Amino acid sequence: MKTLTIIKPDDWHLHLREGLVLKNIIHFTSELFGRAIVMPNTKNPITSIDSAISYKKSIVEALSESSKFEPLMTMYLTDDTDKRELITGFKNNVFFAAKLYPANATTNSSHGVKKIENLYKIFESMEDSGMPLLIHGEVTDPEVDIFDREEVFIDRELSPIVERFPKLKLVLEHITTSYAVDFVQENNIGATITPHHLHINRNAMFFGGLNSDFYCLPVAKREKNRLALRSAATSGKEFFFLGSDSAPHLRKWKAFCGCAGIFNSPVAIESYLTVFEEENALDNFEKFASLNGPNFYNVPPNKGKLKLVSKPNKVAEFIDVVEGENIVGQIKPFHAGETLKWQVENISN
Repeated sequence: MKTLTIIKPDDWHLHLREGLVLKNIIHFTSELFGRAIVMPNTKNPITSIDSAISYKKSIVEALSESSKFEPLMTMYLTDDTDKRELITGFKNNVFFAAKLYPANATTNSSHGVKKIENLYKIFESMEDSGMPLLIHGEVTDPEVDIFDREEVFIDRELSPIVERFPKLKLVLEHITTSYAVDFVQENNIGATITPHHLHINRNAMFFGGLNSDFYCLPVAKREKNRLALRSAATSGKEFFFLGSDSAPHLRKWKAFCGCAGIFNSPVAIESYLTVFEEENALDNFEKFASLNGPNFYNVPPNKGKLKLVSKPNKVAEFIDVVEGENIVGQIKPFHAGETLKWQVENISN
């Protein structure tokens, strides 16, 4: 039986939602990951120091008493972001980073930025203070094909930012194209890659009929892009690190309304590891999952360890959302009903 022991990983892009969903799913991340950057696109976005403190408190209260998991909070940038609030929150360790959503680019992004150039003064202050900028890299121009939105964003918006703010610590989130892979490496910025974009291409959304279970934003692209992402993730290169973009939706919304997002937290590590094994790159998994992210963000790697074994791992069809003793909803995980080849055997802090 093959085994693999790595430094405890971090998730550098995560959606935890709120309320009952948060309480039911947090353990999938907190048990396996040392830290996670928590996205601020809650129903009422995290746009102030007070709202970040309140949201973090609700996350911590949902953890087990023995948990050492650290949620890293982000500020949701808007056209009206207060620069002093942002930088004060960063210097006082309330905000770990700021998140840029182009308006209406994804779930709960209606408060996002309508004209990115208007935030250049904000970016200047972030560059001076060393505060990371995390970007959902898609244009929302209705004239741009949905499968081209990432590439157009890079040309239209990201290139000018990189050129104007060369010292800005910048991460292009959940990249989906070979074009993004090349841009990240050529410009020495960071990038997160999700497990689902390593496993599926755009055909998955249409196999056997319209399938919302594989609908996420950015959407999965052509097969050549999936292969480029697999090559980048498994390369060991410092630019690329783990960011699951796990995004749960209750079944009644996901199945019938087609909300964007894939819930992969229950199997994220095993899903990534499957890809690394298929690409004969198990030796690079620790770099991607546990070292590249801390190196980019200038924080120490976690002290704990994660031991994984090559052993059949049947993934549940659904995850129950429980209130008291009652099941009040379900969430379908990524790889639902499949049997993966790896599972976590031991966790140490």
